[in-house]
Amino acid sequence: MLRCRPVCLSITTLAVVLLGAAPRSGVLAAAWVRAVGPDSSLVPARVLESRRAALLELLDPGIAIVPSSRPRADWEHAQDSHFRQDNNFYYLTGLETPGSWLVMFKEESGQGKSLLYVPTRDPGQEMWSGRQPDADRETAERTGIDAVRPAAAFETDILSRLGESQSFDEFAQVYLPLGGDPSLTGNIVDMAVAGRRSISDLEKPLSSLRLVKDSVEIARLRRAADITADALVAVMQAAQPGMHEYELEAIIEYVFRSRGAERVGFPSIVGSGPNSVILHHDRNRRRTEEGDLVVVDIGAEVGYYTADVTRTFPVSGEFSKRQRKIYELVLATQQVVIDSVRPGVSIWELERIARGFMRRHSDGLCGSSSCDRYFVHGLSHWLGMDVHDVGNYTAPLEPGMVLTVEPGIYLAEEGLGVRIEDDVLVTESGHDVLSAGAPKSVEEIEALMAGDCDCDLW
Repeated sequence: MLRCRPVCLSITTLAVVLLGAAPRSGVLAAAWVRAVGPDSSLVPARVLESRRAALLELLDPGIAIVPSSRPRADWEHAQDSHFRQDNNFYYLTGLETPGSWLVMFKEESGQGKSLLYVPTRDPGQEMWSGRQPDADRETAERTGIDAVRPAAAFETDILSRLGESQSFDEFAQVYLPLGGDPSLTGNIVDMAVAGRRSISDLEKPLSSLRLVKDSVEIARLRRAADITADALVAVMQAAQPGMHEYELEAIIEYVFRSRGAERVGFPSIVGSGPNSVILHHDRNRRRTEEGDLVVVDIGAEVGYYTADVTRTFPVSGEFSKRQRKIYELVLATQQVVIDSVRPGVSIWELERIARGFMRRHSDGLCGSSSCDRYFVHGLSHWLGMDVHDVGNYTAPLEPGMVLTVEPGIYLAEEGLGVRIEDDVLVTESGHDVLSAGAPKSVEEIEALMAGDCDCDLW
């Protein structure tokens, strides 16, 4: 029998809270509410220092400037919060403070120096948004940057001096993340041009660093994948015909938050029946019907790192013969690819492996065409602070890279879509599937949904 993770809420309890009806199973793995907080503790200062040093190693002498995100205006507020830090700024400082600037100097000698500008603490504002780091010793210790100054000094210390060719005369190069918010970088570009300095994009060297994850990043991605797997177990156990997609979404996101995820990494995709063939279906309003397949593509975000895991399951609890054949072709394709993940291989090689395998094993399942004709998206993408994370897709795999493996087949005329996606860490010896906790064989899924699961209750 399939052995599941510990659970702590009965099916009846969750049904009353979320569904208003009792799903099929006697036990629902709906919320592993544990006596731990989210894995979003502070990034160690030594790790932040090593990241900044590694970035400076990639740069020629010059000044690198990284702005934080600005807080959203009231009318811009997202549903989860009014602020999420810029990924690059968080990667280098570990701070969630808006209105801040990181300035790094790379000298001709190769020596580097960092300055951090943060807003002066405003007790009145903190009544609304909570305590923020200040230009004090605490912020210096948290970031490993000794020179912490008020954000108001950035304009006189840095910005105005960039426009003067006699100031910072040894730093003719200015590095900026040019793909960011132009309202933050526009003035810097103007002043640098006025000071006859050249401007280079900081995104490329930062992307190359962020592509290979350090131990802190891997731990957060692993936790995010674990939580996402828990949510997939929960939703499979709860699912039954007649439930709406949004009810399934509610279970998923309840597990996310109860397990400590700060937010969803992207809008949750719950596509049933004809919606299973819509790649980014996130309206989640349809009422499921007997015989539907449900494609659930979700990711919990933990400490600024998101998972991205997809499972496809029959809402009735059993695959039809047709569904099973298509599903098992997608699953076998995925397994062949995962088995091929190791240092030195490229994503494009994995794509060829996937499509070649699917083509050779279609056996008429998709009519006169090979089933890879209905595999209409890419096999993989990088994963990290963004669900489609930064990085060069031609780069050979290295230990520390994290990628998705997600083949699919989408037969629109049949309303039959199957996608299976896992998050895979490249290791020295091969790979580690971070999302392995989410069942995916036909036998595991059907046993889980039938309640034939040897689960331990708290």
